[in-house]
Amino acid sequence: MRLTTKGRFAVTAMIDLAMRQGNGPVTLSGISQRQAISLSYLEQLFGKLRRHEIVESIRGPGGGYSLARPAGKVTVADIIIAVDEPLDATQCGGKENCHGAHTDGARCMTHELWTTLNEKMVDYLDSVSLQDLVDQQRHKEQNVVHVHRGAPAAVGTN
Repeated sequence: MRLTTKGRFAVTAMIDLAMRQGNGPVTLSGISQRQAISLSYLEQLFGKLRRHEIVESIRGPGGGYSLARPAGKVTVADIIIAVDEPLDATQCGGKENCHGAHTDGARCMTHELWTTLNEKMVDYLDSVSLQDLVDQQRHKEQNVVHVHRGAPAAVGTN
């Protein structure tokens, strides 16, 4: 079980979009350049995000994408589920036939462990909003600006 680039890129692109919300629609080409994600890949992801009503598209000159609801109301789980990213640690895809069809659908001995992990992952990702990630990113950027302007960097104590 691992989160693929589809889920990672979707979350990254959504943070980029949310950080620019106050400036009108955001173009996918802009996100593509800033985040080094293929434009055609972003088009596929944003088509899915639009169908799940997480983003909305604005057509015409000056068009692009904007959030369909406030960033605080969009969770990481919403984004990952929208782009069809499987969050499943079980070997059987949750079908409880861990040993394959030839064994009468028997569960493996660790099925409950992986099922519980799935629930914990979804709970965690559902507890993190897009706004949380935007705030975290802005905080990081502010710290970088302070260091670059000559403010002393934090030094650990021994």
